[in-house]
Amino acid sequence: MKVIVVALFVSSLFTLRANAAPELLDSVSVIVDQGVVLESQIVDLVSTVKRNALLKEQALPSDKALRTQAIEKLITDNLQMQLADRMGIQISDPQLDQTIENIAQGQNLTVAQLRQQVTAQGATFDKYREEVRHELILGEVRRSNVRRRVYITEQEVNNLIKLIDEQGNKQAEFHLGHILIEFPSDPTDDDIAQSKQRAAKVIELLNNGSDFTKVATASSGGPKALEGGDLGWMNINSMPTLFAEAVQNKSKDDIVGPIRSGAGFHILKVKDLRGIEKVEVEEVNARHILIAPSIILSDEKAEKMLKEFREQILAGEADFAALAKEHSADPGSALKGGELGWSDPSAYVPEFRDTLKTLAVDEISQPVRTQHGWHLMQLLDKRIGDATEKRKEDKAYNLLFQRKFAEESDTWLREIRANAYVELISKQDK
Repeated sequence: MKVIVVALFVSSLFTLRANAAPELLDSVSVIVDQGVVLESQIVDLVSTVKRNALLKEQALPSDKALRTQAIEKLITDNLQMQLADRMGIQISDPQLDQTIENIAQGQNLTVAQLRQQVTAQGATFDKYREEVRHELILGEVRRSNVRRRVYITEQEVNNLIKLIDEQGNKQAEFHLGHILIEFPSDPTDDDIAQSKQRAAKVIELLNNGSDFTKVATASSGGPKALEGGDLGWMNINSMPTLFAEAVQNKSKDDIVGPIRSGAGFHILKVKDLRGIEKVEVEEVNARHILIAPSIILSDEKAEKMLKEFREQILAGEADFAALAKEHSADPGSALKGGELGWSDPSAYVPEFRDTLKTLAVDEISQPVRTQHGWHLMQLLDKRIGDATEKRKEDKAYNLLFQRKFAEESDTWLREIRANAYVELISKQDK
């Protein structure tokens, strides 16, 4: 009898559903290799761009142009996420939590305040978390695939160090807007002529007072199109060489271009510029004793061991350097009595760095736990001064890496997009 009742109940449900009006929950708008872009993703991205533009009081192009740009971004994102799956790239919840905490700290907020801010802007915090996770994965995919394409010679580093020395610390920084009028990877003369003509029309519009952000969002084929072509602040030595040569001696609000590259014609706007003042760097000289927990030595015993060391040192019964040489699990510093030498505090792991900031010169910390184990730390000295030659070398290398990574990243994205199978399903996108 129970079986019959259940069968009748299920049957009635199917009858009700059959008689109800069909409800389309979602649909596939684009097929991308082994993946798809859903209509809901396009709608969500367009809504996000509109919401952000409203908050920043930015003008936007037509909905059709905005949708086209959103689809292109989602296609390249989808291709990268497929690569991430094949490479096994994942972001764990603890990694995500740490990143969100860093984002909050960067805005001088607590995580709770950041949550309130996100909610106030019309988004859910769970969705925000997944967007951050998504961006972290995309970043890791790009780094993994593009890093090996970047090659920097010692001569390039030395030449840039020389240039930095000649220019001093008064190097210009430019806040640039960017529009790319693309042509195909193997263009004909007609393709190039048409792109150049379109670029000339865009420059004419801009010179006649059209809003750069709106034109960039509607027309640009560059990676920052949905952000209105905003490249942010760029050092003259870290921007692409073509751009660096073009914007030298330019003034605020100047329109520069068209500049031809292998990707198309670039149009730049100097939104603002500023000089770099002399940077003074605080360096610290510290020493530590590292005790690494193991199967034999528990976490609690490692901490207790360092507490006893601290009491012995403060009482004058033991010497810090001697204890470091005998017990520290950091072989690099143990032979030097635990001394780490002069360094920028940011080079250390967060817990170590933050503890050093709280110490006075000669003060010994309480035991501090990091990913490496338990540390007993002493701040030997601190100084403020110009960067060392090593820092100049690091700076030059990083500037060159940023320039080449940006160039190679754009090239790589165009390559995977050109080699992908993409089919538009939605009629409005054909």
